[in-house]
Amino acid sequence: MKLTMTTALGTVILAAAPALADKAAVLDNYADIALAKYADSVTTAQTLLAAVNDLTESPSAEALQAAKEAWIAARVPYQQTEVYRFGNAVVDDWEGKVNAWPLDEGLIDYVDPSYGGATDENEYAVLNVVANTTFTLSGKTIDASAITPELLEGALHEADGVESNVATGYHAIEFLLWGQDLNGHNAGAGNRPWTDYVVGDGCTGGNCDRRADYLTAATELLVSDLEWMVTQWQDSGDARTQLTVDENAGISAILTGMGSLSYGEQAGERMRLGVLLNDPEEEHDCFSDNTHNSHFFDALGIRNVYLGSYTSIDGTIVSGESLSSLVAATDAGVDTELRAKLDATMLEMSEMKTAAEAGFAYDMMLERGNDAGEALIMGAVDALVDQTRSIERAVAVLGVDAIDFEGSDSLDNPDAVFQ
Repeated sequence: MKLTMTTALGTVILAAAPALADKAAVLDNYADIALAKYADSVTTAQTLLAAVNDLTESPSAEALQAAKEAWIAARVPYQQTEVYRFGNAVVDDWEGKVNAWPLDEGLIDYVDPSYGGATDENEYAVLNVVANTTFTLSGKTIDASAITPELLEGALHEADGVESNVATGYHAIEFLLWGQDLNGHNAGAGNRPWTDYVVGDGCTGGNCDRRADYLTAATELLVSDLEWMVTQWQDSGDARTQLTVDENAGISAILTGMGSLSYGEQAGERMRLGVLLNDPEEEHDCFSDNTHNSHFFDALGIRNVYLGSYTSIDGTIVSGESLSSLVAATDAGVDTELRAKLDATMLEMSEMKTAAEAGFAYDMMLERGNDAGEALIMGAVDALVDQTRSIERAVAVLGVDAIDFEGSDSLDNPDAVFQ
């Protein structure tokens, strides 16, 4: 039986798991799905780059909108790869280049005066690379006359060891396309004018040529970073090799990614924390108001890894032997329970996504006293926590070493959030 879920981005096929499995076959299929997801991420990032090139070469409102739509489409396969973090060192060590958040966007470009200035935590919070051809970082003079992928990656990203100095990846590109979302808890995403990319007369925001260079360099770097990750999951790639060298350790890696993303990362840092703080900045795609999609596809990634099936952007289904089959072979009840919990999470995510697409944006849901918004978010949080308990039971059933899933103060010690 296959469960289907129709969204604004198409019909997602939620395939049931095969009946039987062995560990080697499960690991091979898990790696094959990773390869397919990252390959789709490359394809959609290349489409984004083409749209960015159109925007920078012939700026218009239509070209900016096309680039935004390409960015949103690019998030669909990538977010489904996040379940490969935590358990796979190759992915976790690399992920910060492509999906780091939150960011001090003033490092990159102009910001509203209400944003403030440099802080004790980050003296480069308003460096504004777009407006400055030279500047000093950590006592070293940086020549930024040419904005290149090498400059962004080598000198700017996490400058001075500050994690919020995000100079590369999806969210840097998102900011350059949407600009700041200055609406607080009110309706509306960022509203960067397309004229920010007009070179010469008509340029708004200043330095339109350099802004275009930054956007192009960041998108080119995103494509090359994703291409590198594709090679890691090919037959001789480091990620596949490390996964399969020890079958029990490989199974543990799958479970670690599922549980850590489900609990500490998504339920905690990305969702519950925002509810506690009622802060519209605590949303994953904060410039574009696309957070509902990122949460939905993160959760879907957990589910399709457990069931061993992924629906590619071209409709191809990559499937094979699954973790679900391994669990069912030992304790069918735990497998049935976990599959039901994963389905329940997707239904909660779908309700939140549907509400957002109808105009009730995620940052609006986060407003203090908004009971309907809190109920939508916390319904998904509670479902993620609940499915994590079943993932823990799957760990016990499979007899792998105990796993410490990523935690979050927002779930484990909420008082610490306010200290």
